[in-house]
Amino acid sequence: MNELSINIHIAGRVYPLSVNASEEVHVRAAGKLIQDKLQAYAEQFNLRDQQDALAMFAIEIANENSALKRQMAASEQETKIELSEIESLLKHVQL
Repeated sequence: MNELSINIHIAGRVYPLSVNASEEVHVRAAGKLIQDKLQAYAEQFNLRDQQDALAMFAIEIANENSALKRQMAASEQETKIELSEIESLLKHVQL
């Protein structure tokens, strides 16, 4: 694998990372997303402390993650039900 050393700037700090070349664009985009969100929170809520913006963003991400997990579980359950129905129908088919 081809690893690159990159620097990501978040909340006034630099984070050196080693990433696969194929992941570089995604890691940089994630860093930009974080920085943009922190700036938006700081402006929207007149925050002076980056820690507050980081905490708010962490809560947002955790909430989104939780919602996605619930959606995946519901989708998985629906898929199991549909597969069970298909299996039931196939039992009646003779080849």
